[in-house]
Amino acid sequence: MKALEQLISVLNGAKVTGDLNQSVHELSFDSRRVQANTLFIAIRGTQADGHNFIDEVITKGCTAVLCEQLPVNISARICYIQVADTGEAMGLVAAGFYDRPGERLKLIAVTGTNGKTTIATLLFDLFRLFNHKVGLLSTVQNQINEVIIPSTHTTPDAIKINALLKEMADKGCEYCFMEASSHAIQQNRIKGLHFEGVVFSNITHDHLDYHGTFDKYIKAKKKLFDDVNEDAFALTNKDDRNGMVMLQNTKASRYTYGLQQMADFKARIIESDFEGMLLNLDGEEAWFKLVGTFNASNLLAVYGVAYLLGKTKHEIITKLSSLNSVKGRFEVLRSRNGIIGIVDYAHTPDALVNVLKTINEVRTGNEQLITIIGCGGNRDVAKRPVMAEVSANLSTKVIFTSDNPRMEDPEIILDEMIVGVPSLHYKKILRISDRREAIKTAVSMAKKGDIILVAGKGHENYQDINGVKHSFDDKEVLSGMFEMFEV
Repeated sequence: MKALEQLISVLNGAKVTGDLNQSVHELSFDSRRVQANTLFIAIRGTQADGHNFIDEVITKGCTAVLCEQLPVNISARICYIQVADTGEAMGLVAAGFYDRPGERLKLIAVTGTNGKTTIATLLFDLFRLFNHKVGLLSTVQNQINEVIIPSTHTTPDAIKINALLKEMADKGCEYCFMEASSHAIQQNRIKGLHFEGVVFSNITHDHLDYHGTFDKYIKAKKKLFDDVNEDAFALTNKDDRNGMVMLQNTKASRYTYGLQQMADFKARIIESDFEGMLLNLDGEEAWFKLVGTFNASNLLAVYGVAYLLGKTKHEIITKLSSLNSVKGRFEVLRSRNGIIGIVDYAHTPDALVNVLKTINEVRTGNEQLITIIGCGGNRDVAKRPVMAEVSANLSTKVIFTSDNPRMEDPEIILDEMIVGVPSLHYKKILRISDRREAIKTAVSMAKKGDIILVAGKGHENYQDINGVKHSFDDKEVLSGMFEMFEV
């Protein structure tokens, strides 16, 4: 319970209509969850406008409304707080309502098209090995020490973030590692949080259905760095052509990492196979259980963060080398008859290139590389032919299939993918919209030593079809098919 006047004191330029002398028991931007003594925050979303539900929430006992536009009918018993941007205001109010939990622990945010989940999760696992109490906010799951909390978004809404951070702080967490998606940054879901450090992994073609242009996508990522305080650190991937852009206006202390460029934190791959790789990391050699150049970069980012948080080189490398890959990120399975399966979340052209190049660097060249790939429905359509071209160029055989078609016709998605296939590769392409059948077909085609990549869904355990989430786990299905075809 918080005094309304105290909660809104952080909102510069707010216009108040009604009595501020009241207490707020809950915050909500979802009209369905409003109850007595709630401060309702009217958000203009992509699907609905919260301003259209103000009259409804008043009937449910809401006593205060935070809005950008006052309703036509003003209720005398309601306090209306009018601001220019309710999304930004919600972050500031939520931080105050939950006693500014971001200041009670060291909060690290990771942003980038690819690598966010791996970097944040490895940091969580690493600092647990250092015997710290730690929190995690990620695409795969949220976690408070040993307790796992299901995740529905890469970055939750501002109210949920602050509620989770408060729970973490109350349970003694010293650190929290979180993914910061471009949507969350642009929508001000992380407004009001105090960051100890921010990390940039890379930026490639993705989410243009939301941001509109690549320039706007870059600026959304950059906003995280622009808004942090001078007492934070900012760590960026110097190998990415936009890496240094992130540091241009930041007030934070600036650091870089890279495999190819001169940087504050450096690494080099010495050996690599499907079991892991030998790295020279900051001058010290060690074997790591992750595979591929992209993961070497992720490990380097983790190393840099841990070092900037005060851990020593040797202890970081010793503990980091014991960690396994993150769920759904280049997970390797082996059938008893010698087929290698790889499950990976790669759902952008660049991520798919990274995974396929890694496989091709490790394999001898005599084996088949069978790639199963699809593209999500109601998402960026421009990347569909690009994903198809990448998979066709870098695989022996390709099966185009469904990947969360959502409200779209899966066959139309496949039509739009196939447009990108170069004519010389037509013979290596199959299209099977049923994902289970696609995996079954790949396994039936494979022989000893062949490699099957099931890309796009990674950790996800469902298929989103016509608004219904059907149970489906790539790793489980692939394992089951391995057993079915073993002789």
